[in-house]
Amino acid sequence: MTTPAPLPVLVLVGCLLYTACAARLRRRGDRWPVRRDAGFWLGGVLLVAAFAVPWGAWLPPFTAHTAAHLTAGMVAPLPVVLSRPVTLALRTLPPPGRRALVSLTRSRLVTALVFPPVAAVLDIGGLWLLYRAPLPPAVHHDPLVYLHLFGAGTLFTFALLAVDPIRHRPGWAVRGGTLLAASAAHAILAKSLWATGPSGTAHTPADLHAASQLMYYGGDAAELVLAVLLAGQWYRARGRCSRPHRGTRQPATAQGATR
Repeated sequence: MTTPAPLPVLVLVGCLLYTACAARLRRRGDRWPVRRDAGFWLGGVLLVAAFAVPWGAWLPPFTAHTAAHLTAGMVAPLPVVLSRPVTLALRTLPPPGRRALVSLTRSRLVTALVFPPVAAVLDIGGLWLLYRAPLPPAVHHDPLVYLHLFGAGTLFTFALLAVDPIRHRPGWAVRGGTLLAASAAHAILAKSLWATGPSGTAHTPADLHAASQLMYYGGDAAELVLAVLLAGQWYRARGRCSRPHRGTRQPATAQGATR
């Protein structure tokens, strides 16, 4: 698989633009952690690596394809989402651009797309379509497929973690349940590849087994990270809810009980 010529350039431009916006924010005295810059760059490097790394030189064909798929669709989106690019844009764009971005994020279309079950269907459903629908074998090597995997994976991660402003933030039960359901669907797909490869392909049993295991355990690792981050968000939110507000006085009975 060859890297599309514009991709590294577009990724580089995006990373430089992110860095410039973050630097502008810091110059005016606002806080923006450097780790977010590093995360955005890491996501860009991983996306390019999914195309540019010669996976096939070290791995059997289908296992190499799976490694690239995991990198583009499950690993690269995480640092990109955690770098909060929408928040950065809202804080650095001029007023007309900020208003346009706010209108976009509050639109019905975006609200529907970032609803976790919808994002999961687009992400995991796309994988089932790719590997189980009777598609031409050449589709699996089309760079646009990997761009779709990255876009769908980013949307899914964005919808689950909800670290950037969105119109309606889903509840913890919806996000946690969606992650569990998506993890189960991904695991079933990975197990099915142990026995049968995609339609129209002829991979060796050893290649299918290695690819199936990589998809299964690699997917589990990425989803475990998402679960830990989601649990951390829930824990911090519960802590803020149970912490008394500053300036509030304890009831007299509570004060007397502590004396």
